Amino acid sequence: MLNTSTATQKTAASVALGSDQIRTLALGGMFMAMNIAVSSYGIPVPGGHLYLCDAVICTAAILLAPFPAMLVGGIGAFLGDMIFYPAPMFVSLATHGLQALVISLLVHRKAGEQRKRFPLTLLATLIGALIMVIGYTLGKAFVYGSRETAIIGIPYEAAQSLLGVVLSLFLCFKCGLIERFEKLKER
Repeated sequence: MLNTSTATQKTAASVALGSDQIRTLALGGMFMAMNIAVSSYGIPVPGGHLYLCDAVICTAAILLAPFPAMLVGGIGAFLGDMIFYPAPMFVSLATHGLQALVISLLVHRKAGEQRKRFPLTLLATLIGALIMVIGYTLGKAFVYGSRETAIIGIPYEAAQSLLGVVLSLFLCFKCGLIERFEKLKER
C-alpha cells in the first residue's frame, strides 16, 4: 500500500534539487533570457552600436554566485550573438563569461556591510569592464583579421562596458536590487 501523506510526498524537482538550487536556476535563467533579449537592441552611435548586455551581465555577477554568473554572462552573450550577429559569438562566450566570473568572485569574496560593499563592487565591475574591452579588442582582431578594426572599436567597447557598470550599480544600489535579492534568498 502506498503512503500518500503530504508530508512524505516530494516532487521530482525537489528530490533532485533543493529550493536554493531551484531559485538559482530560475534566477540564472531569467538573467540569461534578459541577456539574450537585450543583445538584440543596440543604441546607435556614430560608427557602431552600444548594447545593454553588459548591464545585465554585471547585475547578474553582483547578485549571483560565480558559476551561475559565468553561465549567464558567457552562454547568454553567446546565444544572443548566435541569434543576432554570429561572427563574434565565441569571443562573447569567453569574454563575457570571464567578465562575470571575475566580478562575482571579487564581490562575493568580501561581501560585507553595505558601506564597504559599494567600493568593492565598483572596483570589481571596473575590472570586469577592462576584461571586456581587452577581450573584445583581442577577439575582434582575431575574428576579423585586422588590428585596425579592433583598435577602432575600443572607444565603443569602453563606452558600452562603462554604461553596463553604471546601470548595474544603479540597479543594485540605488534601486535596492541587492536588498530585494537577499530577502528572496532568505525565503
